[in-house]
Amino acid sequence: MSNRIARLQQTFDRLKIDAFLVSSAGNLQYLTGMADMAGDGYLLVLSKSVYLITDARYQTAFAGQYDAEHLIITRDYLGAVCDVIAKTQTGVMGFEVELPYQAYSYLDENLTSDLVALPDVVEDLRIVKEPVELDKLRATAKLADTGFEYVTSLIRPGMREIDVSNLLDAFMRTHSASGPSFTTIVLGGARAALPHGTASDALLAAGQLVTLDFGYFLNGYTSDMTRTFALGEPDAKLKAAYQVVQAAQQAVVEHVQPGALSAELDQVGRQMITAAGYGEAFNHGMGHGIGLEIHEGPLISTRGTATLVANSVVTVEPGVYFPGLGGMRIEDDVLVTQNGHERLTNATRDLLIL
Repeated sequence: MSNRIARLQQTFDRLKIDAFLVSSAGNLQYLTGMADMAGDGYLLVLSKSVYLITDARYQTAFAGQYDAEHLIITRDYLGAVCDVIAKTQTGVMGFEVELPYQAYSYLDENLTSDLVALPDVVEDLRIVKEPVELDKLRATAKLADTGFEYVTSLIRPGMREIDVSNLLDAFMRTHSASGPSFTTIVLGGARAALPHGTASDALLAAGQLVTLDFGYFLNGYTSDMTRTFALGEPDAKLKAAYQVVQAAQQAVVEHVQPGALSAELDQVGRQMITAAGYGEAFNHGMGHGIGLEIHEGPLISTRGTATLVANSVVTVEPGVYFPGLGGMRIEDDVLVTQNGHERLTNATRDLLIL
């Protein structure tokens, strides 16, 4: 964690700050190693020191990492932040833009330093994964592949969407996943036209396309994979559209490499889908980063401004949706390597007809 703190401190001169206050869940986990700390304190990073401000529930866990001066056990988190800033005569403190207004208002009234809201400071550091993080992302992606094989071995017409979702959740937990990173999506037939619909008690039927979108945490890191398959021979229009989506996804993945522009990656696949006549049916971005959280940088969309860098992991997830008929999406997790890319999720992308 000390290397991560040092990387954060090295940004201070560029950002023109003397300290940075960390409050969000993913960033606290990244810098402290402890999950689920959001709301239970702050990490206050100064240019040459670090203070963890939390309560007695975490005292034992962090006693070996921080001395008595730098591990502040209190219930008055913000008051302690103000005390440290005053004691150290810190000039400018940056904070995450997600900080609740109530907390900002308190700091604005009581802090002796200047305040500046800064977006994506730690998030940008998290884009480049360390080797241990990549190992964990490979492992959770491999588990996702196994989960897909499990679902396709048991799913049958007449099952409810929610039953399939629950069965997958149980399977992943019994294989060491700590839980889903979002509510598992299972959508059949016309409901598959909802890109982020929720599994319901709707019955799956023969001839439907079924979209399965899921991600699970394993050792703190998440996967994010989508597959669409058929329960018997599907509608010809959907089958034709699936081939276009599959080709578009493959084309985008082939362009994943260091230096690739996120907006241009989006266009590679979007232009293929548009040329096939489905442009209006593709109504979301092409992908995003993943890691400790299900949505991280960079954003791959028409609005994306990022340049891909080595050792980052992104999703590629084109899809098309036809209200009243159905839809499909194919999503993989892809590592940006030094010279190109590596697919981390490898379940078949061909249209399975079960």
